[in-house]
Amino acid sequence: MQDGAIAQPRRDWEYVEGWGMSSGSAARVLRPRCTEELIGAIQSARRDGVTLAPRGAGCSYGDASSQSDGRVLDLTRMNKILSFDAETGVLEAEAGLTIEGAWKHTLPSGWWPYVVSGTMYPTIGGAAAMNIHGKNNFRVGTFGDHVREFDLVLSSGEVRTANREQNSDLFHAAIGGFGSLGVFSRIVMDTKRVHSGLMEVRGVSTHDLAEMMAVFEAEKAAADYLVGWIDAFPGGDRSGRGLVHVGRNLGPGEDAASSDSLDPATQSLPANILGVIPKSEMWRGLRLFNHDLGMRLVNAVKYQSGRLEGMGDAYLQSHAAFHFLLDFVPNWKWAYGRKDRRGLIQYQVFLPDETAHDTLLELLERCRASHHVSYLGVLKRHRPDPFWLTHSLDGWSLALDFKVDDARRSSLLEHCHELTELVLAAGGKFYFAKDSVLRPEDATRFLPSDRMAAFSALKRELDPEGLFTTDLMRRVFPA
Repeated sequence: MQDGAIAQPRRDWEYVEGWGMSSGSAARVLRPRCTEELIGAIQSARRDGVTLAPRGAGCSYGDASSQSDGRVLDLTRMNKILSFDAETGVLEAEAGLTIEGAWKHTLPSGWWPYVVSGTMYPTIGGAAAMNIHGKNNFRVGTFGDHVREFDLVLSSGEVRTANREQNSDLFHAAIGGFGSLGVFSRIVMDTKRVHSGLMEVRGVSTHDLAEMMAVFEAEKAAADYLVGWIDAFPGGDRSGRGLVHVGRNLGPGEDAASSDSLDPATQSLPANILGVIPKSEMWRGLRLFNHDLGMRLVNAVKYQSGRLEGMGDAYLQSHAAFHFLLDFVPNWKWAYGRKDRRGLIQYQVFLPDETAHDTLLELLERCRASHHVSYLGVLKRHRPDPFWLTHSLDGWSLALDFKVDDARRSSLLEHCHELTELVLAAGGKFYFAKDSVLRPEDATRFLPSDRMAAFSALKRELDPEGLFTTDLMRRVFPA
């Protein structure tokens, strides 16, 4: 290589799939290592007349970062921390830094990301592009609420900086804009002060959905985090039964050994169950239960254990153990099968407070009637945010995991379309990081028309050739 020449990113053909493994395609994958290489990859795609799908760590369940006709732009090698202020908690990093990389850097100084997902592996650029939420959405909002500023690389190769004062429209459109306006290269974000690496956690067992929602409302004024697990199998007066976990950050002085608990090494999730069984192999055992009868049994056992937990005292748990349940058993999703695009889809609905209870009960009943019962149900409380294509509202979300197999793929899709009609009629919304089933007519019914028009105009201005395109965009927002 000649002196001064910029190294070109590697180019490989790979099978690129969503986190749920139910969809994917082969694509040429580019992995730039710096902004200059990122711009070079964009310019190359423009010259060759192909589209680019921005991708972080690939943690969106569906086709948000897959590419059936073009190239994939993988940002995971752009993962440097550029600065961190231990006095204010402001973190500046390249967009490919993972949530894991962020908290491991900030925790020793007593700071934790405001918003994290159920896994620690998404990139912060991906988190901003999908505007992720956590178990504390009711209190602190979405990921974008805590982004101060970003750099976005446009299809022209220009790097544009945006914040709430400078390029404000771009700021509120690109966050939650699923990578369609440009590629994040730099993120500046706030983190929150924590005084311990431990949290106080309490379980509350609930008999039905109404009781679970009442627990949320009673606890939300004092809790830092709330999340409900729902057993989707029982009907009647037990519909929506489950367990609520109430999380509270410890205050100053509550952890006498805070210097130890703030060490990232103490946050590590155990590699073995009972010190013997490797968790990396547990997915094989889970496959034995990955059918309706097996998961009915698993959920029933979990509910009974939750009742025992609900009768016990609060306990201490590390931040990592509380937040990153999806990482507790590595590759647990493989229990759903990995061949022939099987896997799972997560169908997550957002409903306003006034219609949520009755609509969620009807939704659960329709799942049972159609024999498409979710193997995992998770309830959260939400608040609105100011971003243009947001999923958030003053209400509730329920995430449902549906198994995908060849025999029932078409009926599952039809089932989800029927549920979507129910949700839209109740004033509900959807979340693109989890979506695998929405149609163009669905999106236009829950996204505000004025915001959609403004977003489309910004897309035409910043990316007139439609360079940044993913399979999600083709499915939900066809040209």
